[in-house]
Amino acid sequence: MAEIRMALSVRELTRADLPSCGWTGDAMHVRQLADQLRRAEAGEIDYLAVCTPVGLPVAVGGVDYTVKEGAGEIWQLGVHPALRSCGIGTLLIRSAERRISARGLTRAELGVEEDNPRARALYERLGYQAYGRGPDSWDVVAEDGSIRRYETMCTMMRRDLAVGEHAPA
Repeated sequence: MAEIRMALSVRELTRADLPSCGWTGDAMHVRQLADQLRRAEAGEIDYLAVCTPVGLPVAVGGVDYTVKEGAGEIWQLGVHPALRSCGIGTLLIRSAERRISARGLTRAELGVEEDNPRARALYERLGYQAYGRGPDSWDVVAEDGSIRRYETMCTMMRRDLAVGEHAPA
């Protein structure tokens, strides 16, 4: 198999990106991304996109600054399914950590579904440590088109950051 290398950049997700974000979830999820962009405009969150040289997002994720005092909560991380295990998630998380640190916060936190050992292994490799468990839930579109509530249990993880830290990529 041939190896392909591509320069990626990280920037704010924009409304113009939304039509190319169908891989992140169903149509309702993409509409919810638009709601998150309003929160980003208000300064409550950062919503990042890892993009190809032509500007197409191949990974997205947010940092919410309103959840916990002194921490940025990293959430809604997603990498295009065809590009997983290529280091793009690491780039996204490290970029999110730099945003958190740039705001003078000293901790990054996230929750990982307990049935997602691959994601948990990535977070542990990046220095995150489990500190508890907690439920999470969100609306999803069921196969019949109805809206249902998805409920899950998450392991809560955190990583201490130095103010102004430039996390390695």
